[in-house]
Order: sequence, then C-alpha cells, then structure tokens
Amino acid sequence: MQIVHGHTHVPVNARAAVVAIGNFDGIHRGHRALISETVQQAKALERASGVMIFEPHPREFFQPAEQHFRLTPLNRKLALFEQLGLKLAFVEHFDAGFAGMTAEEFIERVLVAGLGVSHVVIGYDFYFGKKRGGTPELMITAGQDLGFGVTVMPPVAEAGEVFSSSTVRLHLAQGDVRGAAHMLGAPWHVQGRVVGGAKRGTGMGYPTANVPMPKGTSLGHGIYAVRAHVDGLAHDAAAYLGTRPTFDDGMPVLEVFLLDFDGDLYGCDMDVEFVDFIRPDRKFETAEALVQQMNDDVAKVRAVLAMGLD
Repeated sequence: MQIVHGHTHVPVNARAAVVAIGNFDGIHRGHRALISETVQQAKALERASGVMIFEPHPREFFQPAEQHFRLTPLNRKLALFEQLGLKLAFVEHFDAGFAGMTAEEFIERVLVAGLGVSHVVIGYDFYFGKKRGGTPELMITAGQDLGFGVTVMPPVAEAGEVFSSSTVRLHLAQGDVRGAAHMLGAPWHVQGRVVGGAKRGTGMGYPTANVPMPKGTSLGHGIYAVRAHVDGLAHDAAAYLGTRPTFDDGMPVLEVFLLDFDGDLYGCDMDVEFVDFIRPDRKFETAEALVQQMNDDVAKVRAVLAMGLD
C-alpha cells in the first residue's frame, strides 16, 4: 500500500482515486463496510482505492490536555487498511491551518486540487471543515458541481446497536473484550515494548512481561486470556491489568505471562491480542492465596484459548 503524507505533493499515480474519508479509530465493522464500498467503487471505476485519515486525531488537537483513548495506533491502522484491500493511504497532518479550513476549502483545496478525487465515500455522520460546518449533503452538492462522485454510507448496526468507536471503548472499559471484538470484527490489540518490573511474578512462579499501556487507554482491570505476538510468533498467554492491590496498589500495569515459554522478553516489542475476560481484579489476604488463584486463572486461560473463542 502506498502512503502519501499531505495533499500538496501527491504523486501522479495516486491521483483520481476513490477515497474514503474519516478517522477510522478501531476500524470496526461500520468502518469495514465503508472500506469495502470504497474498494468496490474503485473496481467499478477502474481506479485505485484509498483512504484519508488525520494525524493527530482532531480530538487530540482540540483537547491536548485530556487523555484520549485511541483504539488503533497509526502503524496498526495502516496495516489493517492494506489487509482490507486499500491501495492508498493519505495521511493529513491535522494542525491549526488544517483545522481552520472551511468545508468548501477542504473540498476544493484538498480533495479536488490536491488529490483530484474521482469519488469519495463517507459515513452518514461525517462532518468536516471549520467548526464542523461541512455535512454529507454539502459533499454531495460539491461533487455534482466539481465533478466527483459521492457515496454516503448509512449506519451499520446489529440488533439495534450501531457499530461505533465510542461503543467499542465502553465495552473495553467494562472488560468486555469479546463484545469489543464482535464490534471490531477482530480482537482488540495493544502494542508496547517490554520493560522491567518488580519481579514479584517470578518469585511466585509466574514470570511476567510488563507492557506499558498507551496513554488514555481505558480497559477494565482484571485477568484476561490473550495471545502475545513477539518476533512474528503468537504465544498463548494470561494477562493482568490492575494496580496490584495485594501488594502496593500502585499505577496500573499490564503484566503478561506466556504459557509454556522460557526466555528473556525484556526490550522486545509485544502485540497483545485480547481474547476473553477471566475475572475482575481484587485484593488477596496473602501472597499464597493469590498464587492459588493464579493457578486457577491460568487453567481457565488455557481452556478458553484451546476453544478458539477468537
């Protein structure tokens, strides 16, 4: 997949594409439907299929002091786009100048003059331009006037629930990683580099790899069945996220115990895929009681992962 940064120096072979526009955080099933429509439109028009995203996320630009829970970091987002069949990704730097563009300027300067789009695909709730003044209806009218097609995708829902990034975040905040995976169309992942810890797990027979959680991440505390991806290999694992109330009740940390693994993971990049929730975090009266519970947790994790619930 070809990645183009900005809209002022777009290569000739990237112009006149069919382009989906949005933030696509999580790339949930609603996003996937929009991307599928983009790929199909591109095939019909014999054009390249692409997507336009904004970095940083506009919410991060407008509210820099707040912690924002990003479901999908840029590198994983781009990898998923490629897996879903897109040929181009336009990454727009979202700064004060970009935020100050009116909806009309965005269409004329970015989509038409910059990308030379042949067709755009947007969601029913896509609002754009200064003070979110642009609407799907405006995009349709502009397309008719300026010579590009427009598809507005309706909401994608199941059992009356619309697939959305905010709903995925709610599932994760409750520890419902299976519910989140159902909305995403795939398990939710978190990525990080293994750092040193207090080594309490090693002393209890459960050496763990500590992975710092990205800022703003809101995931329910407790034990999870996960798969840990390291150096291209997937390992069944149990993961704990919490404040260690039995010991120090400190800052939350993700601790990952790889089943049947013997090796040094310090400094390695790890991608943790959340499969199922096992139990909530709680305080134990003694370390021995905690170890007994951990034995039970790991047995449940083994059973869950053996069933292939993901």
